[in-house]
Amino acid sequence: MKYPLNVDVHCTDGRYGRSSRIILNPTTEKITHIVVKQQKAPHTEYLVPVRWIKETTPELILLAHTKAEVSNLELFNQTDFVQRDVPHYAKDPKLVLLWPYAVPAKKIFSQRFKQIPPGQLAVRRGAKVKATDGGVGQVDEFVVHPESGHITHLVLREGLPWDKKHATIPISEIVRIEENTVYLKLNKAEVRNLPAIPIHQV
Repeated sequence: MKYPLNVDVHCTDGRYGRSSRIILNPTTEKITHIVVKQQKAPHTEYLVPVRWIKETTPELILLAHTKAEVSNLELFNQTDFVQRDVPHYAKDPKLVLLWPYAVPAKKIFSQRFKQIPPGQLAVRRGAKVKATDGGVGQVDEFVVHPESGHITHLVLREGLPWDKKHATIPISEIVRIEENTVYLKLNKAEVRNLPAIPIHQV
């Protein structure tokens, strides 16, 4: 099964949004969630377990649950409110002798953070893929074994430094995966010479 990124996600009662990231466990080499961005404002993103996925195609992810059920899932982006001291220069004439010193003032700030399960990574489509001697493309999707659930290959997006529309990299050739970059054990020539692997679309 493939987990395509930046494609439409449909629930049992209609289109819900688009897939924006996958959440993977680099230790077990398993994809645990996809991040689905709601099509309607405020475009909230939710963590959807992969077990909720009924079917995928190159352009679509079909969930076996309703829109309401997805909207009750854990948020991917959380907002937290914190109070901080900020410099505030006194304007009261009585405090003019404080210049050039600042009077501390309290202010509330909002900050957004990604709600990623412990020990896991959020990988987006378009993340860079680097060989030992430089970049070779961008993440397009990951291929997962339908029975074990383990990632078997990384599919590179078009725009490679040779005349191929895509390339498939065995997971065994990946050194490590970060949110914005995937690092390979191979050099550019070795990536270019990888045999073409037919992938069954499900």
